[in-house]
Amino acid sequence: MTHVILVDSAPHSPLRGREVEVPATIIDCPPLVACGIRAYTDTPYGLKCIHEVWSKNLSKDLSRNSPMPSDAKTDEKLGKLEKGLNRANRIRLLVHTQPRLAGVSSKKPVVAEVEVGGGSIPDRFKYARNILGKEIRIRDVFKEGNVIDVIAVSKGKGYQGPVKKWNVKVLQKKSRKTVRGVGTLGPISPHSVMYTIPRAGQMGYHHRVEFNKRILKLGDRGEEITAKGGINRYGVVKGDYLLLQGSVPGEVRRLIRLRQPIRSGQKAPEGTPQILHIYNTPKK
Repeated sequence: MTHVILVDSAPHSPLRGREVEVPATIIDCPPLVACGIRAYTDTPYGLKCIHEVWSKNLSKDLSRNSPMPSDAKTDEKLGKLEKGLNRANRIRLLVHTQPRLAGVSSKKPVVAEVEVGGGSIPDRFKYARNILGKEIRIRDVFKEGNVIDVIAVSKGKGYQGPVKKWNVKVLQKKSRKTVRGVGTLGPISPHSVMYTIPRAGQMGYHHRVEFNKRILKLGDRGEEITAKGGINRYGVVKGDYLLLQGSVPGEVRRLIRLRQPIRSGQKAPEGTPQILHIYNTPKK
């Protein structure tokens, strides 16, 4: 994380038009590679894959994830998929990450499915066929000033008691049985512990979604955002990056998914943010 000085452009902000200091998060965004296409049809038991096509030039690192076909027969399978589009209801792209372009120690890419939306099924297939085997950069999907959702896994804190996990009050030292516990587990009837009672358990390492995060800046030169000596606990940003307003759940170097907002009713500032200064001094 860092902090940025920009001109406040929020519609109803009392500081509109003035310089403000806001927290921001730097996210390293190496390009994704479209490595395959899948066509799905709706059945009474859910979605069923009817066709699958892999790109000709697959990365060697994909074999670390799962066995890859020696001969993809891309052109032949694309023809079969195009003929069977009348049975398809959804078109999805198979994409994989490129961890070698990021500041992480992992070499094994992560494979995910991204649905292609907009237009008819033939139009979606045409777009997916044109992008197959090519890189998808962050600028191809988002723009500066957009509002997005962030999906990540929060920091894990292990098995914790109710005092740390739920912030309940510590009992007096003369309490019976325990001090760092709840005073009661509930009434005599019903004979069960209700879900509202704070109990010990796993704290952190949960799937979390944060809505409506504003993109402050998109760049393709990581050296302009990297602090001297590298970002603390991460290293050097080598290529494409994203500067997001606010914080992001999860530990450093953990995978983050970005998507278009699903709760866009909130009034967000319009236009490109006017950034005056970005602090990139190294932390001690």
